[in-house]
Amino acid sequence: MLCACSGEQFKFDEPPPGSPESLATRDFSASGISSRNGTVDWDSKLDDAQVDEVESTLKEALSLNYEEARALLGRLEYQRGNFDAALQVFQGIDIRTLSSRMSKAISERTRPLKPRSKGDIMPAGVMSLHSVSLLLEAILLKAKSLEELSRIKDAAKECKMILDVVDSALPNGIPDGISEDCKLLEMFHKALKLLPKLWIQAGYLDEAVVAYRRALIKPWNLDSQRLACIQKDLATTLLFGGVEVEVPAQFQVWGSTAPKSNLEEAILLLFVLMSKMLNGQIIWDSEVMSHLTFALTISNNFECVADHIEQVIPGVYTRAERWYLLALCYSAAGQNDTALNLVKKISGCSEANQEPYVPSLLLGAKLCSQDLQQAHEGINFAREVINLAKNQDEHFLVQAHKLLGVCYGNAARISLSDFERNFCQREALAALNSASVCKEDPEIMFSLGLENAIQRNLTPAFNNVMSYSEMSAGSTAKAWKLLALVVSAEQRFKDAEAIVDLALDETGQIDQMEHLRLKAVLQISQQQPKQAIETYRILLALIQAQKESTTNHVVTSQRRLEVEAWLDLAGLYTDLESWHDAEICINRAKAIQFFCPRNWHATGALFQAKARYKEALVAFSVSLSIEPDYIPSIVSTAKVLVKMSNDVAPIARSFLMNALRLEPTNHEAWFNLGMLAKMEGSVHQAADFFQAAHELKLSAPVQSFI
Repeated sequence: MLCACSGEQFKFDEPPPGSPESLATRDFSASGISSRNGTVDWDSKLDDAQVDEVESTLKEALSLNYEEARALLGRLEYQRGNFDAALQVFQGIDIRTLSSRMSKAISERTRPLKPRSKGDIMPAGVMSLHSVSLLLEAILLKAKSLEELSRIKDAAKECKMILDVVDSALPNGIPDGISEDCKLLEMFHKALKLLPKLWIQAGYLDEAVVAYRRALIKPWNLDSQRLACIQKDLATTLLFGGVEVEVPAQFQVWGSTAPKSNLEEAILLLFVLMSKMLNGQIIWDSEVMSHLTFALTISNNFECVADHIEQVIPGVYTRAERWYLLALCYSAAGQNDTALNLVKKISGCSEANQEPYVPSLLLGAKLCSQDLQQAHEGINFAREVINLAKNQDEHFLVQAHKLLGVCYGNAARISLSDFERNFCQREALAALNSASVCKEDPEIMFSLGLENAIQRNLTPAFNNVMSYSEMSAGSTAKAWKLLALVVSAEQRFKDAEAIVDLALDETGQIDQMEHLRLKAVLQISQQQPKQAIETYRILLALIQAQKESTTNHVVTSQRRLEVEAWLDLAGLYTDLESWHDAEICINRAKAIQFFCPRNWHATGALFQAKARYKEALVAFSVSLSIEPDYIPSIVSTAKVLVKMSNDVAPIARSFLMNALRLEPTNHEAWFNLGMLAKMEGSVHQAADFFQAAHELKLSAPVQSFI
């Protein structure tokens, strides 16, 4: 079988039972020749135009018997599982020498058929497509044998040869004239699919991406489903491969509009796949939607995710699932009101006959927990989840108790009566303590610590925050800040500053800026104005340096932080009676955000320090017109009214009582109530107010806990 003698025909042994028939032992349907058992079927009727082509094909078959025989024997060994033997046989075929002839044969024999005269014959020495297909199959099986022997890189190189041969023969892709059941086309399509997977196995993700792009850049006559699989695999590799592979110049068919990153390319591919699925060109694949959701999420295109969820054909999601996913998208996009409306639809009367969708109820409770005015609605959502998940799902039950506690805490802060406030505070701690039995969610301990801190239970709050740090294997930025504030509420300002210094080494850049501001406030509390001014200088320099290289969300956060820093400095200079510097700082803050209640409060405080009470009262009024419940301006308005005239004491008292309704732990409001009572001659009442102010000040943090 392996020997070759020119001018002879070879009689191959009968294949063993079950052995598949190769191209070399199959009827040459195109030419009317049968090579089974070395015989030629001359009964087929050939016209004169085919005689010359049949002769050239037969001569070529005889001259390549050696390679064909090795290809057949190698295939047989591969099918038997003898991969070493198959590889040894395939290595006897010098594909590199034959590759140019194979490319020429593919190019010549895939040209569109034209009527030709008897003298217009195929050039001598051009291989038949059957021979080319047999050799391509040999290369493919050689690559698979190498793969089985764990020689993945060598396997990829062999597989790439198939693509090189066909690509050089058909630089514009495979013409439509080649039928889909052609053996050559089958081998080539298998190689297109195998090559990138081999590169991935070998750890060459950049080569895998190039192979995928090569499969997609030209029309290779792939069916819709197979083409979709390659597009999906490329998108997955681009998303999760962790390697940024630039698009080569020859692949940039869109010019300047070509994708500029792997993420953009993956999103475009997934858009194409989604369009095909929605139009019924390919079957629905939930993984495509999952990958697209992930890609758009990490690029902050949440509204685009919502658009695609709305386009999904009915039946893929239930109505509750679709509304829930849309609510998640709008919530992530910052449109909490829209998200909450969708959640309410899920639990509304139109779905009364459907089984309650617990995840949407939890989402509703979470959305309500982020808005003080929706606190009572959040309590209802959380209560419903607890009733549904009782004795069924412990995870949902724990999360519902956590959100219930947070919502009760929010409800306490907007309560109009002391009775309601005390009830909500008790329920908040009870719900959070019930949830704290779960040791898998550190956020529960953080929420419990925050609620204890707000209620001025400083020792439990400190222990809760420390537990949160242990559970989360290191503190987050918000944990460092809360811990420092709890320590500052215990009047341990030096220790709080030390905690902030540790946080500066452990947190990211944006969080570092927040901690720098907290450090400056702590230095002011320790009567260290020079050190505080230097800290603010560093903070403002960092903000200025980061302005040009940040996203919109970060820019918004930095603008807020910059305004707060300028106003902190304005307050410091006002206390130091450095009026000019205070005015400069206030003007800087107003240049960034003019309609900010704290800006106008700082203006009023400056006028008040200068004893210009009318101007101060106007500034405080502007502050309250922007935010009617801005407590510092409410308290300052009462102080200015008392200094302007004793006749307005009842008005001043109403302002202070309103401030205490909004924030019962505000020690300045209690102190000014004491001053007002003392001025009116109510000594015992004044003493009670002063006592309350003193105790609250001893447990007051340098900044608000929330």
